[in-house]
Amino acid sequence: MFELQFNEKANLWHFHLKAANGQIILSSQEYKQKDGALNGIESVKTNCGNNDMWERLTAKDNSPYFNLKAPNGQVIGTSQMYANEDGVEKGIASIKTNAPGAEVKDI
Repeated sequence: MFELQFNEKANLWHFHLKAANGQIILSSQEYKQKDGALNGIESVKTNCGNNDMWERLTAKDNSPYFNLKAPNGQVIGTSQMYANEDGVEKGIASIKTNAPGAEVKDI
C-alpha cells in the first residue's frame, strides 16, 4: 500500500510504500504539490519493473540500500538500510511484485 502524507510544518507531500507486514520498503522525496506526489507514485508503479531503474548503493556505515530512479535519472524513492545485499534484492523484488497494483491511502 502507498501511504500519501502531508507534512503541515514543511508544507510538503511525500509517500511511503509499505509491505504487507506494514514495514516501509520505499520512501519518496518531498513534493510541493499533492499532484507531484501522486505522479511519483505512478512513476514507481511504471518504472519498478525496469531493472535499469534500480540503483544499489552502500551507505557510509556499509549498510546496503537502493534507489528507484525515473528514466530522467531523478530518484523516485529510497529504501531503508539493510543488513546485507540479500535484503536489498528481496526489497526490490517485493516492490516489483506489489507496487504496480498497490492502493493509495491518503492519510
